[in-house]
Amino acid sequence: MHAQFVAEVRSSAEEAYAAGLYCAESVVQAIAKAQGLEADLVTRAATAFCAGVACTSGPCGALSGAIMGVGMALGRSRAEEPVKKSYAATQALVREFEQAFGSRNCSELLGCDLGTTEGRAEFKAKGLNDRCKQYTATAAEMAARLIAEARNQTV
Repeated sequence: MHAQFVAEVRSSAEEAYAAGLYCAESVVQAIAKAQGLEADLVTRAATAFCAGVACTSGPCGALSGAIMGVGMALGRSRAEEPVKKSYAATQALVREFEQAFGSRNCSELLGCDLGTTEGRAEFKAKGLNDRCKQYTATAAEMAARLIAEARNQTV
């Protein structure tokens, strides 16, 4: 069941990305849908996080979407609720992502700046979209696994 949750989230993120959504949108939408949550609003909220926070060379959008997904699953809605599970899962996610890919920043991961004409041309010429697809799928999978673990479930 829990391995199914992880596989479902990864597959859904890959499908959304292949259908034209960007990294953060794909990841957060996949996590929302897997939990039976309405995905429209969170997908829209994630748009500004795509391409390294709107092409500003910021954090990877896939990682940002995964962090938003962790927050949706483990976060709080009232001040008296604890933050420990959400923070611990997010910290583990960032560590794992950096270990897997060597950075958390879009421009470092891609080797180009999507905020420039030259960077976008390089992204296209080098086929870096495939790399982003990998970041998207892996970030979604990592987040889903960490969510399941935080809920004291084994994957």
